[in-house]
Amino acid sequence: MTERQTVINNARRSRLRTGLKALRRLMEAKDANGASAIVPHTFSIVDRAAKWGVIKKNTAARYKSRIALRLRKLQAA
Repeated sequence: MTERQTVINNARRSRLRTGLKALRRLMEAKDANGASAIVPHTFSIVDRAAKWGVIKKNTAARYKSRIALRLRKLQAA
């Protein structure tokens, strides 16, 4: 049982990291439209990771807050 859950948690953690990396790449490329389009999907991944216990709820809130702040700065520029 523990081994199975470990595999599941690793997959979920990987999905979270991949989603965050994709968004960060768009932000670093200064692609405000692309980043805006992918933000809802990324937030969903972050929320699900928190729900599953892969990350803590405050960590998820911090990720989302920082993403939103960076996106606002990118759109203003």
